[in-house]
Amino acid sequence: MGMGASSVSDKDPNGWGGRAQGLAVKTLVLIGGALLLKRLTKSTTRWDHARFVSQSLTGEKFSREQASRDPDNYFNIRMFLCPAAEMVDGSKVLYFEQAFWRTPQKPFRQRFYMVKPCPKELKCDVEVSTYAIRDAEEYKNFCDRPKDQRPLPEEVIGDIAEHLTTLYLNRCDRRKRCLYEGSTPPEGFPNTWNGASYCTSELAVLKNNEVHMWDRGYDDDGNQVWGVREGAYEFKPAPASSNLNGIFSSLNFPPAQSIAKKIEGSFVLED
Repeated sequence: MGMGASSVSDKDPNGWGGRAQGLAVKTLVLIGGALLLKRLTKSTTRWDHARFVSQSLTGEKFSREQASRDPDNYFNIRMFLCPAAEMVDGSKVLYFEQAFWRTPQKPFRQRFYMVKPCPKELKCDVEVSTYAIRDAEEYKNFCDRPKDQRPLPEEVIGDIAEHLTTLYLNRCDRRKRCLYEGSTPPEGFPNTWNGASYCTSELAVLKNNEVHMWDRGYDDDGNQVWGVREGAYEFKPAPASSNLNGIFSSLNFPPAQSIAKKIEGSFVLED
């Protein structure tokens, strides 16, 4: 029996001893790879989060489906964001506008969005700040224009006006539908439209570049004075252009006078 065991050990260098050594080497390689990946992730993930949110916000989106489900509370709004400039620290500046889908050439809301990683001292992943535009009229339909007909990036940076709000986003728990979600601080930011003293905003980024936004204004007593009450607007990427007319013509829209009155309760018009 002793000779048999010895002969297996001598003749089979890949026996149990060899296998154990192989497993040990593989384990060390895996651990080393995991540590390296962790180091690389730590150095890049802050900007990866910001880039992903910026890309998800970008594009033409509509609240068509929500408006068809609940036409009493939601309009079919066209939202369009696109890259406008990049700051020296790498922050992305996006141009943002909203308009009724029937009149995209007449946006009722225009902003610059600045997207960057959260400061290290804050417990969040992405910081999204909104700014007024110094001469908003010059930027109407910015994203629809050929690039050579848009203001240059250096002009964009010069036209960033007063700061309006900042939202702090975190990566969503895997059990949730969203990918990123966040809001302004509970105290919000100063706002005087329609009797408000402050405003709050919530933002969620979902799969397939779907974006949910909920902006509201409150007076000194905490009463909501503007913004939809029922929940966030749900914006989904535009369907193929060839199907737009057929899809939208099936919706019943109120006359223009009714829209003008109702818009006050749903959105903040330009100051």
